[in-house]
Amino acid sequence: QVQLVESGGGLVQPGGSLSLSCAASGRLLSINHMGWYRQAPGKQRELVASITSDGSTNYAESVKGRFAISRDNAKNTVYLQMNSLKPEDTAVYSCNAGVKYSYYRTTSVFWGQGTQVTVSS
Repeated sequence: QVQLVESGGGLVQPGGSLSLSCAASGRLLSINHMGWYRQAPGKQRELVASITSDGSTNYAESVKGRFAISRDNAKNTVYLQMNSLKPEDTAVYSCNAGVKYSYYRTTSVFWGQGTQVTVSS
């Protein structure tokens, strides 16, 4: 019913930039947080960046100053602008959102399908 449609992954050279987007669709009432996670091979999934409904952001230390998360509430979309990419940024990036879709339940977390970001020369 609620889906997160993700796009923007791909191959980029070190030092390059890449933009990810993820749009929530379906019958929903509101969206609280939206965020991006990543998981590299052999590593635990980690929070990359998150943003609240009022625009407050949080970043992993490893990406501060390089990545920027933003959202368009009217479009139910979250973005991740990634600059100065490093090989260690290579991972599957997944978006998520805390979505309220029922008046009778609290928010539920939905995940996008994940998109591969590869930083390599």
